[in-house]
Formats: sequence, structure tokens, C-alpha cells
Amino acid sequence: MATQKIFLTREEIFMFIVKIVAALLIVGLFGAIHLAAPEFLPEVVELLSRGDIVETANYIQSYGSLALVFSFFLTLFVNAIGFPPAIIFSTANTLIFGIVPGIILSVIAETVGVTISFQLLRFFFRDSAKKIIKKSKRLSSVDKYSSKNGFTVMLIARMVPYVPSGILNAAGALSSMSLWDYFLASLVGKFPSTGIEAIIGHDAILHEEGMFRIIVVVIFAIVLIAWAWHYQKKHNH
Repeated sequence: MATQKIFLTREEIFMFIVKIVAALLIVGLFGAIHLAAPEFLPEVVELLSRGDIVETANYIQSYGSLALVFSFFLTLFVNAIGFPPAIIFSTANTLIFGIVPGIILSVIAETVGVTISFQLLRFFFRDSAKKIIKKSKRLSSVDKYSSKNGFTVMLIARMVPYVPSGILNAAGALSSMSLWDYFLASLVGKFPSTGIEAIIGHDAILHEEGMFRIIVVVIFAIVLIAWAWHYQKKHNH
């Protein structure tokens, strides 16, 4: 019978301490925000819990000249934590800033948010995931596949509207796909999905008909899938 490792190595102890410090810094950041503006976090939490698009748009607009910056960081934050659905903020952005600027703002903010989530989840949990993966031949095969084809899989997954962002963040972080592939797949893939979600939400609220815009987005998505196939084929050779 193989002996089980009982003691941690110096490197494992060091990484454990680093992760604790990192977690404390994140908690400290929220604590500092609360101390600087005690009403801000309760307001945002209450707003997120209701998920009302029009109310969200009005709240963002209440920041006046800082509305664009505030919306960027709010959209980034909810995509980093994976809740509530991003459609609330992408639609609110189109109502405030217009369809094209709103979609561009949302895609950039969402991509930065999911990339931060990817980095944090990988930092805290990838080592533990690797230990589990090594024990399973099937999981090892999936992990190896993700390093070669993760870009295409993530790109197509990001293109599908209404897929919970948190699930894809975790799947990407626990896989062995590279940070660049994850970032690029998220950035490109979010344009069609965010565009479709935002246009449908925008037109439903304003009682407009935007079928032509949706068709354009779908065609754009098809072009992107073809490009992704070419990129992946070239990347693997």
C-alpha cells in the first residue's frame, strides 16, 4: 500500500499563506469601500437582488458624468462574480448609451470581469483541481483536450445567449487552457451573445422591432465561428 503524504512542502505552505493573504486583501477592499461610502454596497446589493433593468438604468444614470465609468465597473463586477445575469446590465447600457456604444461597453466590461474571475478561480482552486484530475484518466484526457481546443470550445460557449457566466468562468479556470485563449475567446464570443441579449431586452422595453439587428448579429456570429475554426486549426499545427 502506497504511503500517503502527510506533510506539506515549503512551496505548498508558501502558496497557502499567499492565498490567505490574497483573500484577506479582497475582503479588505470591500471593507474599505464600505467605510468610504457606507450606503454604496447595501444599495448595489439591493439593486442586484431585484434585477430590474429600468431601475438599474436609472440608478446608473444617477451618477451623471460618471455614469459611463460606474456602469463599466458595475458590469465588470457582476460578471466577475457571475451573478445576477449580465443581460440586466447590457440592456441597461443600451438604454442609456445607445445600442452600439452600450454593447461595446458591455462586452469590454464583461470580458475584463470574466478574466478577473478566471484568474482568481485559477489562483485559488487550480492546484486542487489538478490533483483530482491526475487521479482520473478521463478527466486527464478532458484537461489535455482543453489545452489544445479550449479556445474554440470557450468561444462557442460564450456565443450562446443566456448561458450563466459563472459556469464558464469556473470551467475555464479549472481547465488547462491558456489565459490568452480564454481572454480572446471571451472577448470575441461575447459580441454576438451580448448583442442578441441586449437588443432583445432593449426592444422589449422600448417596444421596438429589431429583427434586422439580430440577423446581423447572427451572421456576425457565424463568421466568428468560421474564424475560430481557422484560428484553432492554425494554432494546433
